[in-house]
Amino acid sequence: MALKRAALCFIIPLTGLLLGGLPARSIPERPEVLRVGVVDGSQPCSYREGGAWQGLAVRLWSQIAQRERIPYVLEPMPSIKAMLEATTTGRLDVAVECINLSPDRLRRYRFSLPYQEDGQALMVISNPFSLGQAFFSALFSGTLLRLLFVSLLLTLALTGSVWWLESHPEKESTRRKERLQGFTRVFAVMVTGSGDDGVVTSNRGRALVLLAYLVRLVVSAVLVGFLTVELVQEAQGRAGKRVQSLNDLAGMRVGLKPGTVSENLVEEINRSNNLLPARIVPVERIDQALDALSQERIDVMLADELQLRYLIASKRSPNVIPVLAIEGIRPELQGFALSPSLSADLVQRIDLAISELKRSGVVQELRREALAGTKPESDKEDKD
Repeated sequence: MALKRAALCFIIPLTGLLLGGLPARSIPERPEVLRVGVVDGSQPCSYREGGAWQGLAVRLWSQIAQRERIPYVLEPMPSIKAMLEATTTGRLDVAVECINLSPDRLRRYRFSLPYQEDGQALMVISNPFSLGQAFFSALFSGTLLRLLFVSLLLTLALTGSVWWLESHPEKESTRRKERLQGFTRVFAVMVTGSGDDGVVTSNRGRALVLLAYLVRLVVSAVLVGFLTVELVQEAQGRAGKRVQSLNDLAGMRVGLKPGTVSENLVEEINRSNNLLPARIVPVERIDQALDALSQERIDVMLADELQLRYLIASKRSPNVIPVLAIEGIRPELQGFALSPSLSADLVQRIDLAISELKRSGVVQELRREALAGTKPESDKEDKD
C-alpha cells in the first residue's frame, strides 16, 4: 500500500510537468463583426426602402466588405452628427454616408480614403405664377416667331406649286377676288390636310399635299419641343433670380439637414454678414425638401449638390419646377468615418479596396445608378 502511494505521488507531478510543457493548441479567432452606422432619408447616399438599405454609400461599403471578407451588421442612426460621435465612443466601427471631410471634422474624427468629391448647392422652385409668365414669354420669343415664319413660307410655297399644277389660274375667273378665293381654298387644304378631293386631282398635286402633311408633322414636333424647353428654362430662370449669391440668403428661411456642413455654412454666413441673418429650418429627410419648398415652409434648400440633383431627377409633380440657383459651393472630399479602435491593417484594407473600386470605375457607376434610381436585386441589408 505504501509502495502504491509513493508511485502515485511520483506519477502525478510528472504527468503535470509533461502536460504543462506541451504547446497549447492554436484556435483560429473568429473575425470581428463590424458595427456599421447608416442614416435614413439621405438620398441618394443612404436610405431605407422596402425594408432594405439602399444608396451609393451603402452599396459601395457592401462591395468593400465583400471584397475584403469583412463581416458587419448595419445599425441605423438618427443623424450624421450622432453617427460621427458614435465612432469616437466605440459604439460604431464605421460610419457609412457621403460624409464631407471638412477641416473641423478632420481634426476630430478618423476617416477612410475619400471616394468622391462633392459641393453644396442651393435649390429653389418656381412660384405659382412663373409657369404662366414663362409661357407668355416663350410665345413672344424671337425664336418662336422665326420658326412660325419659316413654316408659313414653306406652306405658301407648296400652296403656290399645287395651284399652278392644277391650273387653277386658267379655271378661275380673271377677276382678282375669285383668283384669291381659289388660292385660299388650296392654302386651307395644305394647312388642314382635308378637302383635297375637290381641289387636287393630279398625282403631282397629291404628292405635294402629302409633302405638306409631313412638313406639318415636323413643324408641330419642333414647336412643341421648343415651347417645352423654353417654358422650363424660362421658369427656372425666374426662380433662380431670387438667389444669385450666398449673401441673398439674408432673412430667408433656409432648409437643411441638422448636423451637416450645410448648417455650419449658414452659421458662418450669419456671423460674417451684418445683414439680417438667415433662419435655419431643420429638414430631417432630404426627400422632404420639395414638399417644404412647395408648401412655402422654407425659401431655399441647402444640401449636397448630389442630393439635390437626385431630387430634381426624381420629382413627381409637373407643377413644381425645382432649380439649382447656385452650384458647386465649397466642394469637399467625401468618405467613411472610422473608429480609432480599428486596426491599422483593417483600415489599410478598406482604403485599398476604395482605391481599386475608384480606379476600376465602380464608384462612378454606382454614382450614376444612384442618380438614376436603379437598384440591383443582389444588394442585401447586412452581412454576417
